[in-house]
Amino acid sequence: MDEERKAAIDRKKKQFSLVHGRRRNSDMPVIVFHDVSKDYDSVNNGEMHSLKNVSFEINKGEFVFIIGDSGAGKSTMLRLLMKEIEPSDGTIYVDGRRLNRFRRGQVAMYRRSVGMVFQDFRLLKDRDVFENVAFACEVVGESKRTIKHRVPQMLSLVGLTGKERSFPDELSGGEQQRVALARALINDPVLLLADEPTGNLDPRNSYEIMSLLERVNSRGTTVVVVTHNIDIVNAMQKRVITLENGRIIKDEKKGGYGNEYPDAWQKL
Repeated sequence: MDEERKAAIDRKKKQFSLVHGRRRNSDMPVIVFHDVSKDYDSVNNGEMHSLKNVSFEINKGEFVFIIGDSGAGKSTMLRLLMKEIEPSDGTIYVDGRRLNRFRRGQVAMYRRSVGMVFQDFRLLKDRDVFENVAFACEVVGESKRTIKHRVPQMLSLVGLTGKERSFPDELSGGEQQRVALARALINDPVLLLADEPTGNLDPRNSYEIMSLLERVNSRGTTVVVVTHNIDIVNAMQKRVITLENGRIIKDEKKGGYGNEYPDAWQKL
């Protein structure tokens, strides 16, 4: 049997075991991409970029950076994980669930189990800090008593105690991103996705946000960060998946381009 055919059979066996629950949940990766491709109509979606036969796994509790030039496919990967778009081919599993098989009513419930942090914060401008974080609880039907108890805990975790009644336009960029992070974490997601979370921040605030993400990860949450900030990638020495033209060209356990940490990181 040639190597290519043997590899194809092994992939099919692995896919079968994932679909039919042959692996214990505790052993199952949080994310599995299995030969995932995404093609776009270049006329109508010229700003989007494809993925081509991408396969990888991310285990529970990992901290992973996704890097690559503009157009490499990073945003497509996040949109697939958020179930905003469907793959053209291949299968995606998150926490043991096959995303391709979701019915329409299951998508909203799934998204509640995945935290998302964006570059532009996406806070509700007419609500204060407490209300912005509480909103994520209200969406999933938490009681007022639970919200009153959990929101202060989360604001304490991200260093915003005392800012509960401030509005977004009264906060610095770093503080706004902390609110966004608290909102993403309030429902205890199994997975936290961060899309350029430091893109609008100065170096000091950038490293403070990354330190918070590292602390969140140490509590057991799987964290995936898309970033262009190579200084941060170098400093943190986490796993790095590099995309180029829609393909994975490198997957390093401790990625980066040297061991000299930036001064801002050392001072945290």
